[in-house]
Amino acid sequence: MIRHAMAVFALLALLASPVVGQLPTKPTLTLEAAKEVASSAEAEARANGWNVVIAIVDDGAHLIYLQRMDGTQIGSVEVAIEKAMSAVLYRRSTEAFRDAVGEGNLTVLGLPGAMPVEGGLPLSVNDQTIGGIGVSGVPPEYDGAIARSGLRAFETMH
Repeated sequence: MIRHAMAVFALLALLASPVVGQLPTKPTLTLEAAKEVASSAEAEARANGWNVVIAIVDDGAHLIYLQRMDGTQIGSVEVAIEKAMSAVLYRRSTEAFRDAVGEGNLTVLGLPGAMPVEGGLPLSVNDQTIGGIGVSGVPPEYDGAIARSGLRAFETMH
């Protein structure tokens, strides 16, 4: 009887206590937002007559949207995805890796998933990376300009 009463008391105490370890909420990158980011990037590319691939990945570096403009080389598909993934995995632009290699820091080349070519940018909200954009198809500095256009569109969303 005493054991039963103690078990009931313990259960009531557990039910009355505040929930510990609640999961935090976090912003997520939606398909609709990814399409808007890509649309802005595409507008920049079209304005300059550049055919590119635009890849948008989520916070787990998984592809959620890909757009290959007509006439863009097929090899740029994987490069754009890798740039977006790299930006998410390391929470920095792929330009930072390019600069590090240019300064002689060749250890960057051994980092898994690090793409040392301009054109990949993280998409962040309140210092939390929730996705990335990668662009490939033209010289890297132009890929970077197109990706920055997509990033600007993303920043106006929040």
